[in-house]
Amino acid sequence: MPHPQLSIHRHDRATRALITLAGEIDLATAPLVRAALAACMRDGIRTADVDLTAVTFCDGSGLNAFLTASQLATDAGMTLQLHYPPPTMARIIELTGSGFLLHELHAARRPSRRVPAVVGGAP
Repeated sequence: MPHPQLSIHRHDRATRALITLAGEIDLATAPLVRAALAACMRDGIRTADVDLTAVTFCDGSGLNAFLTASQLATDAGMTLQLHYPPPTMARIIELTGSGFLLHELHAARRPSRRVPAVVGGAP
């Protein structure tokens, strides 16, 4: 059975990088994600935006790669933001309390727990 594929493309603009990931992020490919994010830090990137639109799968090792990179980025004064996670990945991020990884516009929103107003009186 062939290994899952992950393609990584990076586009820099001054001190900001857009990293586009496509494919599966798992135990076999998480080191590639870590290496790409570490390269940004080495290259003086101040903000790394990670586009997850084309990610088809992400397991715990992938999430761990993003959590570790986020901590290292914060320690280095860099910002790491994930954008457009697939619904399953967004749910895992939410359930693990890792929503801080998501760009605020792409964070999973919790449904409102408002109680509907009662219209009219009792019969």
